[in-house]
Amino acid sequence: MSEVSLQHIEKVYPHSEKKKSNLKVTDEGVLAVQDFNLNISDREFIVLVGPSGCGKSTTLRMVAGLEEITRGELYIDGKLVNDVEPKDRDIAMVFQSYALYPHMTVRENITYTLRVHKLDRAELETRLHSVLEILGLEPYVQRKPRELSGGQRQRVALARALVKQSRYLLLDEPLSILDAQLRVQARKVLVKIHDLYQQTFVYVTHDQVEAMTVGQRVALMNQGVLQMVDTPYRVYNRPANIFTAKFIGSPSTNILDADWADGVLHVQGQQIRLPDCWSWLAERSGEHELCLGIRPEHIRLQAGRAENGLTGTLRYVEDYGNKRGIYVDVGGTEVVCMCNRVPCAPGETVSFQLDSDHLHLFSRTTTNSLGYPDEVTESDDAQWDSREELLSYGTSA
Repeated sequence: MSEVSLQHIEKVYPHSEKKKSNLKVTDEGVLAVQDFNLNISDREFIVLVGPSGCGKSTTLRMVAGLEEITRGELYIDGKLVNDVEPKDRDIAMVFQSYALYPHMTVRENITYTLRVHKLDRAELETRLHSVLEILGLEPYVQRKPRELSGGQRQRVALARALVKQSRYLLLDEPLSILDAQLRVQARKVLVKIHDLYQQTFVYVTHDQVEAMTVGQRVALMNQGVLQMVDTPYRVYNRPANIFTAKFIGSPSTNILDADWADGVLHVQGQQIRLPDCWSWLAERSGEHELCLGIRPEHIRLQAGRAENGLTGTLRYVEDYGNKRGIYVDVGGTEVVCMCNRVPCAPGETVSFQLDSDHLHLFSRTTTNSLGYPDEVTESDDAQWDSREELLSYGTSA
């Protein structure tokens, strides 16, 4: 079983070695990774994603044994491996720079490790031809890296890692050098490879699209802290906090300050009465200073004013060809909407009602989500008066 468990992992860099202004600084040094806990299942494809400098590559390198763990325990297959050498962890790694030997051919680059370990020639050839076929590299076996495109070099780096047949494949932003079109193709190749080889993949990227399209689970990090771990669907539709809601998705989730009082949500000087299921969550939280979140694609604009809706002024429109980005000023806060139709001209009044299937409520104090009505447990809803509405929430999502 290829399972990896990170328990209370921390990485501290002495001030003289590394300094990141967006990370926590202690007397001991710069805290690059804080109390990181994550269990990676056998044959899982998990993605570590987050902004630059958030600690995701450092975490990956600690799993590989290329970075020393300051505190915490790392287990692979139930064995504590904090002090185990990288070569003894049964791990293959693909780096951002590909790190190919410039004087070697494609064939020599791919088989280098196998030749060093004096693998049987027949087995070497079998493994080589297998990865060449999967990655479409047969025509290039005698070429050297300088004669290859960026996409071809990336495939050679993948082949070199795959041919080892390690149980774990760690990938550190392997597609970041490629252009947008090649990245789309490469993502498909990665998913195909994982389905075929059934290895445990741990993949690092700052690109949220990559994270959401290739990962079975997504682990989102910020400033060395793990923010949320879940499926791409839940990370997008059930963000655990404001950072997750804003980082995942483009354009970003609209976040509006709101105050909850007497069953009414006060947003930018306007009042909205929420559906009972959301009102119950707000009351249960005991919070009065909230943040209302709604994604741009979940807003439907209409000209003029709407009952129990938010009203603003349409400022300008971006035309993307297949859709339009509409920017609305709501009480001094910019709200972005993705629509097919522009309801009125810039400078005119527009409004939108809140779709209860796509709302997000967060505590302004902790920035954490208040939860979602369809996730309330039997014990939680003991005081709920309208069980039918609670259960029906989200059925159209």
